[in-house]
Amino acid sequence: MPLWLHVSLAQQRLSVHADGRVWSYPVSTALAGAGERNGSGCTPRGRHYIRACIGAGAPTGAVFRGRRPTGEIYSPELAARYPERDWILTRILWLCGLEPGFNRGGDVDTQRRYIYIHGTPDTEPVGIPLSHGCIRMRNTDLLELFEQVVPGTRILIEE
Repeated sequence: MPLWLHVSLAQQRLSVHADGRVWSYPVSTALAGAGERNGSGCTPRGRHYIRACIGAGAPTGAVFRGRRPTGEIYSPELAARYPERDWILTRILWLCGLEPGFNRGGDVDTQRRYIYIHGTPDTEPVGIPLSHGCIRMRNTDLLELFEQVVPGTRILIEE
């Protein structure tokens, strides 16, 4: 079976399943909990795949806005200058739902909600829900994960 990912909202863990082995990373999902509706601030559940892997070759801490690098590298000084930003760092794995009417299409479309697995500042906690809907990871963990996945990699997100 090809490599696939599992995100447990209850455990705040992302598990990688490959070649009969399983390993995991701590993550931070939505503070608002699980949900699929546009504008909910929730992390969508169900079967998904990675639509795009963005940021290959960018430095650790590279800042992204609108899925494009800004040319900035995250720092405490940059954070102090822009305290309102929801920092998307290092790499982006853009998710797309596979279940029409549940997480794909209409007002429940994961891709159109711009739900990603992305890096977060090292000062932000992981292992507890704090995001605005995305799945946040430590930058070093994300770099490791990014090297193992490709567009089309399947992901199951469950409570």
